[in-house]
Amino acid sequence: MKFIHKKKSISSFQTIILGFLAAILFGSVLLMLPFSTAEPGGASFPDALFTATSAVCVTGLVVHDTATYWSLFGQFVILVLIQIGGMGVVTVAVSIAMLSGRKIGLMQRSTMQEAIAAPHVGGIVRLTGFILKTTLLIECIGALLLSTVFCREFNFFQGLWYSIFHSISAFCNAGFDLIGVKEPFSSLTSYAASPVVNLTVMALIVTGGIGFLTWDDIARNKWHLKRYRMQSKIILSVTLTLIFLSSLFFYFFEFSISNWSALSGSKRIWCSLFQSVTPRTAGFNTVDLAALSEPGQAITMFLMLIGGSPGSTAGGMKTTTAAVLLLSALSVFRKKEYTQCFKRRIADRSIHYASAVLLMYLVFFLFGGIFISCAEDLPLLPCLFETASAIGTVGLTLGITTELGLFSRAVLIFLMFCGRVGGLTLVFAAFSGTHSNVSRYPLEKITVG
Repeated sequence: MKFIHKKKSISSFQTIILGFLAAILFGSVLLMLPFSTAEPGGASFPDALFTATSAVCVTGLVVHDTATYWSLFGQFVILVLIQIGGMGVVTVAVSIAMLSGRKIGLMQRSTMQEAIAAPHVGGIVRLTGFILKTTLLIECIGALLLSTVFCREFNFFQGLWYSIFHSISAFCNAGFDLIGVKEPFSSLTSYAASPVVNLTVMALIVTGGIGFLTWDDIARNKWHLKRYRMQSKIILSVTLTLIFLSSLFFYFFEFSISNWSALSGSKRIWCSLFQSVTPRTAGFNTVDLAALSEPGQAITMFLMLIGGSPGSTAGGMKTTTAAVLLLSALSVFRKKEYTQCFKRRIADRSIHYASAVLLMYLVFFLFGGIFISCAEDLPLLPCLFETASAIGTVGLTLGITTELGLFSRAVLIFLMFCGRVGGLTLVFAAFSGTHSNVSRYPLEKITVG
C-alpha cells in the first residue's frame, strides 16, 4: 500500500497574519531593551507588547507618552514599526526583495495581491514599486512642510526629527506624536490654529487613507474620472462626503455649544475640519476629546468604525464596506434585483463580505466595550469609544487607556490586530484548508424585516 503525503502550504492569509505577528513580537523585544526607554531598565513586556501592537497596527493608543517615556532609540523603533505596519508587512518584504534584486515568485505575488486588495495578480511588481516611491515622496514632502514649523520652534535637529516622525505617523494613519515634550498626551492641541500643521497633517491622513490603488488610478488616468475603477470612484466619493458632512456637524453643532466658547472663528474652522478627518484611523487630535458632547463622541465613533479604504495605510471597516451596504439597502428599498453604482453592478459576494465585516466589527466593538466596562468598573461610553478606536486602528481616546488593567489591554491588543489585519483575513486564514461543497440544499424562503 502506498501512502501519499500531501505537503501543507501556508495560505496568503496565514502569511499576512504571521508577518504582522512576527513584526509585533520583534518590536516588543526591541522596546524591552534597557536603552529603549528614557529611564534605564527598559519597558515591561505588557507595555512593550501593547506599544508594538499599536505601532504595527498603526493605531496610536499608548500606555506611556511617546516623547517622554521612550528614548530616541525607542522612538526610532516605534517609527520603523509604524512604517512597516502602514505599508504592510508583505509590501515591505516584497520591496526589500525587489531592491535586493531577488525574483518575485507567484506565491509572493499572490500574497501581495491579498495584502493590498489588488484586483488581479498581474502588475503586482509594478504596483509595489509605485507604492514604495509614492510613500517616500509623500512622506518627504510632508516632513519638509512640517519642518517650517518644528525647526523654528525647536532646534534644527530636533525639529527635523519631529517633522520626519509626524509625517510618517500621519501618512501611515498611526497617530503617534512627540509633542508630549510640552504636555504629556497633548497630541497636536497646541497647533490647533496652525494652518501649516493642520493642512499638512490632514493631507497626509487623507492621502494615506484613500489607498494605493486609488492613487495608482489617479496617477494613470489623471483628471479622466470616467476611466477610474468603480472602487476608486466609490472611495473618493465616500471620503469627500464623510469629511464634508462631519465637518459641518462639528462646526455648526458640536463647536457651537458653550463647552467650546473659547474657539475663535478661524480656529473653529480648523478644529472642525481636523476633527472630521482624524477619526478616519489617524489618531491625532487638536481639541480635548473628553470635552466633546455625547453626540460628538457618537459621531466620532461612527467615523472611527468606518475607517479608511482598502489597500491603504488605514484600518477600520473600510469606506467601500459602508458604501456597498448602503447601496444594497437602497436597491432593496427600490425593489431592484441588482445593486449597482456608477453604471456597474456590484457582485453578490461583495455584499455578503460587507455584511459579514459589519457584523464582526459590531460584535467586537460592542462586546469589547462591555467587557472593559465590567472589568474596570467604568462608564460604558468611554469604553465603547476605546474599543471603536482600537478596532478602527484610530488611537483616539477619552483618557482611560493608561488606567486599564492587563485583561482590558489584552482586549485592545486583539481588537487592534483584527482592525489592521482584517476580520475576514483571520477567518479565511483559520478555514483555509476547507473546501466548498458543490452540492446544494433545497431552497426555502425566510421572512426578514
